[in-house]
Amino acid sequence: MQQTLQLILSLSLLVLIHELGHFTFAKLFKARVEKFYLFFNPWFSLFKFKKGDTTYGIGWLPFGGYCKISGMVDESMDTDQLKKTPQPWEYRSKTIGQRLLIISGGVIFNFVLAFIIYSGILYTWGEKYLPIENAHYGIYCDSLALSAGFMHGDKIIMVEDQVPSRLADVVSAIVIDDAQNIRVERQGKIVDLVLPKSLKQNIIANQNAYFITDFIPFIVDSLIPNMPAAQSGLRKNDHIIAVDSVSTPAFFDFSIKAKSLQNAQTTITVIRNGFEEIIPITFTAEGTIGVYPKGIDKLYEFKQLEYTLLQSIPAGIKMGVSNLTFYMKQLKLVFTKEGAQQIGSFGTMRTMFSSEWNWQWFWLMTALFSVILGFMNILPIPALDGGHLMFLLYELFTGKKPSDTFLERAQRIGITIVLGLFLYAIMLDIGRLF
Repeated sequence: MQQTLQLILSLSLLVLIHELGHFTFAKLFKARVEKFYLFFNPWFSLFKFKKGDTTYGIGWLPFGGYCKISGMVDESMDTDQLKKTPQPWEYRSKTIGQRLLIISGGVIFNFVLAFIIYSGILYTWGEKYLPIENAHYGIYCDSLALSAGFMHGDKIIMVEDQVPSRLADVVSAIVIDDAQNIRVERQGKIVDLVLPKSLKQNIIANQNAYFITDFIPFIVDSLIPNMPAAQSGLRKNDHIIAVDSVSTPAFFDFSIKAKSLQNAQTTITVIRNGFEEIIPITFTAEGTIGVYPKGIDKLYEFKQLEYTLLQSIPAGIKMGVSNLTFYMKQLKLVFTKEGAQQIGSFGTMRTMFSSEWNWQWFWLMTALFSVILGFMNILPIPALDGGHLMFLLYELFTGKKPSDTFLERAQRIGITIVLGLFLYAIMLDIGRLF
């Protein structure tokens, strides 16, 4: 429920700002705005009032909104007005430069909003990340990574000819930039890997894959009194490396093995003060021993960057541009068989929010969606802002304005395309539930 509420709040803000962009430039150039709505209002509105020539309101159908401008062919397909003589207050009577700004207003405001949010995040929380050189335990691999030649504990030192700063840069280089040549340090030796060409498609196709992540060993941080670990003599900082004679180098390995050890009397192998010790232990009925492991913050030294208000502005813009560039590169994956299967609608977007309300994560996701909304709207598809821009640029360079009839037909085609893609994404979301 919290994820759904976060999604509704986030998208409502983004749609409101997007439509406010169109509204602002329309008012600036004295084009009449007939309606300005948050949410759609088929049949009735939850709230509305009229001020001047504009009706402001809130509809009952969330995840949308609109700004209806006089004399414009839009998704409402209200063409009666276009049959009349153009009036000075209509969109179609404005100069091409003014129409370009009115159409671009939504995208401009979305990008500006993203820059403001990113700047606010950096000013409020700073930026915390794990430099790849500080990940001294190396990486933990799933089956895809292991089959590609990686091994648990590898320390990645070069991707193609670049030294990555974070582990996420490595995955991005493989999936987005088609990197195949990886240099790792493995047990003190340098090993050069050439990844198979099929790896990228396999990662994209397996949406549950984590591929590579930071290695988290099982090191005891604290013990629960009167539980098996405390009773058996485990101590703080013991490094658990095996259970029931099965190697468990990472906490994840121990967790998997423990599920089969309910009430089991067995042994745990630990490294204590540089020496291995075998400790008898009895698991609980739930397959636990009563230990709090050290979290990633205690295992690795993270880098925390702080920003003043003035520093946060250019840094926020840089973050926004970086995410926009990454998304533009990522878009090409949609045109692959594997990537097309990963498209999602509101169901997928909902899962991107935290299950518990986290303001920092909420704003990060909202800024990201603002970048995506801005970019998607500028694509040259009729019915989107980019479609209108495409025809305006045609008019600008040729001096010929497309007829209203042509624009109406293009709008219908564009709406069909957009609705088709949206229904396809919904069907994929439904399929993931089963």
